[in-house]
Amino acid sequence: MQLVDYRLCRFQFARDRVIGDSQVRADDVNVVALELIADDGKVGLGFAQSLFSPMPCEAEIDRIFRQELWPGLEGQAPAALAHRVSRPRGGNQRVASLPFGEAIQVAVWDLAAKQVGLPLWKMLGGKRDKVRAYASGLDFHLDDKAFAELFGHADSIGYSAFKIKVGSADFARDMHRLELLRKSVRKGALVMIDANEAWGAKEALNKLEAIRKAGHDLLWVEDPILRNDFEGLRMLRAAASWTMINSGEYLDASGKRQLMEENATDILNVHGQVTDVMRIGWLAADKGIPVSLGNTFLEIGVHMACALPEVEWMEYSFQNFDHLVEEPIAIKDGYAYAPDRPGHGLLLSEAASRTWRRPEVLSREDLGEAPHNPRVGVPTGLAARRA
Repeated sequence: MQLVDYRLCRFQFARDRVIGDSQVRADDVNVVALELIADDGKVGLGFAQSLFSPMPCEAEIDRIFRQELWPGLEGQAPAALAHRVSRPRGGNQRVASLPFGEAIQVAVWDLAAKQVGLPLWKMLGGKRDKVRAYASGLDFHLDDKAFAELFGHADSIGYSAFKIKVGSADFARDMHRLELLRKSVRKGALVMIDANEAWGAKEALNKLEAIRKAGHDLLWVEDPILRNDFEGLRMLRAAASWTMINSGEYLDASGKRQLMEENATDILNVHGQVTDVMRIGWLAADKGIPVSLGNTFLEIGVHMACALPEVEWMEYSFQNFDHLVEEPIAIKDGYAYAPDRPGHGLLLSEAASRTWRRPEVLSREDLGEAPHNPRVGVPTGLAARRA
């Protein structure tokens, strides 16, 4: 099997709610679907996403991909690309003009698993086909009504663990949101908070103590302080022993390795690049450090979550991407289920390509209404989005 061609499809549409945290905000979707085509006709699918600004027009995306990335892919065997270890040097140590790294990894692994006729999670060595999912709101910019509706709905469909965004300049707002979550979900629910590095180390400790004194038990606090403040993270691990520190989201593979070597986290947070996740996941397993799968596009991370031995939780944030594929990852009663189809199991939807393909860049005013999000069940964010 060798790569002989590719296809690109640019999508741009409104989100059904504002997403974001104490540092970022986004209310539209800018995505490119990448299909890598092998000489036997099999197709590997991946997605490249720009969170903060629209992707360029499709013709320019194609020019960049063909010039910068395709020469390293054409004629290559997907399985070899998936496992290849390289060391860029000098001027070759640079990132591409567009964020295609994860898309290429996912598409290559999709093809490699299809070549041997296995679901990706089985090819990666998994023995289970499901993992616990927690409901994550990406909720910092929602008003209280939309916040309560979103988490109340998540509770009603079987989630028992919930993560909210904190890190407001007004700590009273963070405390208020914790109280509102407690009223919106079941008694005894597991709660996580994510500060997205909004705090300093001593500040984080004081706020965690205030949260505890207010009667809120936390399963973990995610990224409470700067990613490379290993001394501060170690201090928090020791001083706030009643909860766990979840960190590593913003670090590359070498940074995650250093984070673990510095004993600076209780749980390692990883995301969507299959090769990188598996390599650092193996090291975490060797060190006995639990791993959590953060948000991955269309929940591709369920395959790595099912394959790695130290993963108990996978994040699900009700993002409105399901219509882009024919059959999305199944999530039911608080569990995400890995498909039993060859590869990662996702195929680009022909209907989505007809309806939501945007070869040219549109302004936000021209995007119209968001696609229907069947997993939300309530009109959570439309009013908040327009606010």
